[in-house]
Amino acid sequence: MAVYGLVQRDYLALAIAFFGLFVLVVWSVSRELRYAAKFRTIAEKLVSAGVAGKKSHMPSPKYPVAIRAMEAPVRAKPSNYPEPFASRVAGRQKHPLGDLFGLANFGVNLTRLAPNAMSALRHAHSRQDEFIYILQGSPTLHTDEGRTKLAPGMCAGFNAGTGNGHHLVNETSEEVIYLEVGDRTPGDEGSYPDDDLKAVSAEGKWRFTRKDGTPY
Repeated sequence: MAVYGLVQRDYLALAIAFFGLFVLVVWSVSRELRYAAKFRTIAEKLVSAGVAGKKSHMPSPKYPVAIRAMEAPVRAKPSNYPEPFASRVAGRQKHPLGDLFGLANFGVNLTRLAPNAMSALRHAHSRQDEFIYILQGSPTLHTDEGRTKLAPGMCAGFNAGTGNGHHLVNETSEEVIYLEVGDRTPGDEGSYPDDDLKAVSAEGKWRFTRKDGTPY
């Protein structure tokens, strides 16, 4: 019995030792995981701060505070129309103003029309509202209602979706200058009642086809 008791005590001591070792291992692992989690959290915060700092130091586009509209650069491409239509708007100069300030939701142009020049082919937009304000000269506005003589200080607006084709024609011997404003609603289409032309806006660019969809 004495031997059996001694063996029993040895097994008990061994079991307690193993249990103690198990507890020590679990504690060590949990501590390492806890420290690892803390380290990971700290690392993530540092990375986020670094990325944010990098973004905050990235140079942003520089736009002017104000300019003289008459001194704005002329648009590099005179017309988006395909030939033979592009030649018909010769004598028109557009000075983009909104783009110079980074405006994204609508466009503003200062446009000049030499004698006998036109603002565009007579057209209508499906989704874009347009507005014009005459600064100099006396252009003639052509719409479905007929011809309307305009003068400095006069303005006109064209609602989207009406199908009422419009454009300005300078039928005088003096230069015409006006402001034109239009929004940039996605999915806009242009119709041309007097010409075999159709325009569709996609990804910020105009694509022109014939009315039956065949390309030029």
